[in-house]
Amino acid sequence: MQLPSFFSFQKVLAPLVAVGLIALAYRSYGWPGVAGAVGALVMWMLLHFTRMLQVMQRAAKRPKGYVDSAVMLNAKLRKGMTLLHVVAMTRALGEPLSALGVQPEIFRWTDGSASSVECEFGGGRLKNWRLVRPSTDAADAAP
Repeated sequence: MQLPSFFSFQKVLAPLVAVGLIALAYRSYGWPGVAGAVGALVMWMLLHFTRMLQVMQRAAKRPKGYVDSAVMLNAKLRKGMTLLHVVAMTRALGEPLSALGVQPEIFRWTDGSASSVECEFGGGRLKNWRLVRPSTDAADAAP
């Protein structure tokens, strides 16, 4: 059974878990428990935000759409990975191939040998990808 697209962990379940945790903390320890639970939730959000900033700072230092090895990136990709995870692996933002705000989003990462990986993201998650290798025909090598 597939859940509707609007029913995702980040949009629905995470806030429900947070509210449940706070309610459980209040029931068990009263107001000090609520303070502890809210403090833990804020710490978790700060850790996530810090990781996201580190990934984006590393990506800002490299050319857009560049990866060290497209073949290695192709081998490491898995369906369902987030865009943030892929950017963390490549240490670079992808070159956008789709229009801004249009789903699915398509990005390309290219290495020094002109091999590239085109990734299709739907809802921020990796759906499909393909490795594109440059042609090595004898006709291309002729002067």
